[in-house]
Amino acid sequence: MREQLGCLGEDDWSVLTRFLPSGWQEQAKELGALRRCRGFPDAETLLRTLLIHLGDGCSLKETVARSKHGGLVDISSVALFKRMKLSGEWLRWIACSIMTDWFSKQPGDLFGSDLRVRLIDGSNVQEPGSTGSSWRIHYSVGLPSLLCDEVHVTGPHVGESFKRFKIRAGDLLLGDRGYATPPGIAHVVGGGGGVLVRVNLQSLPLFGENGAPFPLLDHLRSITGTKLGDWDAWVQHDKSFIRGRVCALRKSKKARDAARQKTLRQRSKKGKVRPETLEAAEYTFVFTTLPRKFGPMIVLETYRGRWQVELAFKRLKSIIGLGHLKKVDIDGAKAWLHGKLLVAFLTEALIIAGTTFSPWGYPLTEES
Repeated sequence: MREQLGCLGEDDWSVLTRFLPSGWQEQAKELGALRRCRGFPDAETLLRTLLIHLGDGCSLKETVARSKHGGLVDISSVALFKRMKLSGEWLRWIACSIMTDWFSKQPGDLFGSDLRVRLIDGSNVQEPGSTGSSWRIHYSVGLPSLLCDEVHVTGPHVGESFKRFKIRAGDLLLGDRGYATPPGIAHVVGGGGGVLVRVNLQSLPLFGENGAPFPLLDHLRSITGTKLGDWDAWVQHDKSFIRGRVCALRKSKKARDAARQKTLRQRSKKGKVRPETLEAAEYTFVFTTLPRKFGPMIVLETYRGRWQVELAFKRLKSIIGLGHLKKVDIDGAKAWLHGKLLVAFLTEALIIAGTTFSPWGYPLTEES
């Protein structure tokens, strides 16, 4: 699919445009991609040319050569790069609109309730070479659909946080230790959502009902065999306390040994490993604001789904080359990233249509 996006015939291109959001051509002018139409007569020609570069993975020089040979447009590689820089916001708008039109309509009901489970993570992408610029993609996908519902591109120094994402009532955000902070949790809860995060001993202090520090290790030591732990705990943000639970299990002996060795390797580079850190590595424990009608087994099994977002990133990097950023210009790099994400979302929309629309494989309109 990726190798064909930019060089589609007229019939295939007309099918592809059925997946683009309403008003995509008008937005090219509104968002600055075609305010000055030098070289490109319209938005369709511009997008088809950009998809040769973004979808087929061609260099700028090869892209302009293919465009000329295919009768699309005759421009220089420098002119194409300048045009792509101006198209970044337009590409982002199309990608986000595809997410809204296609992915938000897919079922993601894991609990048999109104909860929308969202897996949150971040990934760095870097230009090739030791001096290449780095960027960070903040990404949210739904569970179990694994379809993207929100994405942001920032510099590498912008940390991972739930605060980067919009929250709606009924959202349940899953995150690893990097998201286990009081401000991030307060942001989600304040928006009417819930959280399920791996506990970070340093960044997420826990408290008991009386405001005293929560004795986490004492509780963990009470777990024997395959018993699951489930205790009330509170997180403090500013002067408010957020009520939640800690759910935990003890790892198998093989997993405990592996976890201890991994902790020793990681922490030895930073100095002496604290005994409590080494002991905590023998357990898996999470903090959640879910009510007790969702037992600890459901909570812990649900957290396993977070690893699916890691697979989503690997798929993006391997299939569309998202892990090899080639633009040294800041605006060009952002436009390239948004364009790559557009290709990924458009491909997923085509797959969805191919499995749900029969027998033609694309959505019908009144003009069909």
